[in-house]
Amino acid sequence: MALTQLTVVDTAVGILQQFGLADLSMRRLAKELDVQVGALYWHVKNKQELLAQVAAKLLNTPALAVQAEDFDDPADAILHLARKLYLALLPIQDSPEVVEVASAMQATELQPVLALRSLLESAGLSAEHAIHGQQLLLNHVLGSVAFRQNLVQLDVDAPLADGFDWGLQRAVAGLVG
Repeated sequence: MALTQLTVVDTAVGILQQFGLADLSMRRLAKELDVQVGALYWHVKNKQELLAQVAAKLLNTPALAVQAEDFDDPADAILHLARKLYLALLPIQDSPEVVEVASAMQATELQPVLALRSLLESAGLSAEHAIHGQQLLLNHVLGSVAFRQNLVQLDVDAPLADGFDWGLQRAVAGLVG
C-alpha cells in the first residue's frame, strides 16, 4: 500500500476510534503504517495538523450535512445540526479533544462547524455574532460529548438525560430568539 495523506489520516482515525487520543502518536501511526516516523511528515506537518485532518474526516460526511432551506425555521436547522454533531461524535473516543484542536487551529475544513455559522447568519446574526454563536454551540456539543464519554469511561451510573438537549435549546433560543 502506498503511503498517501489519505492512508495516513484514515489510519489515524482508526487508531483514535480503537484506542483513543492517548495512543495516537506519530510513532504509533508510523508503526501501524510500517514506515519510519519521518515519512509521515511528507504528508502532515505535525500532530496538530494531523488532528485537524482527522477531525475533518470525522465531520465532513453527508450524514452531517444540513440545509437551511429544508427547515421552516433557521433555529430548527441549527438544533438539528448540533444534535447530529453530538450523536456523531459520541461513540468516537476522545473526539471532543480532536475537534477542539482543529477548531482552535481555525481549521476551515470542518464543514458542519462552518455550517453552524452559516445557519446562525441565516437566522439573522451578524457575521461577528455568528462566529461567537458557533463557538458557543460547538463548546456545548463538545463539552456534552466529553461529559458523557467520561461517565462511560469511569463507569458512573448516570441517568440517560444529560441535559444536552435542554441546554442546546436554551442556547439556540438565546442566540436567535
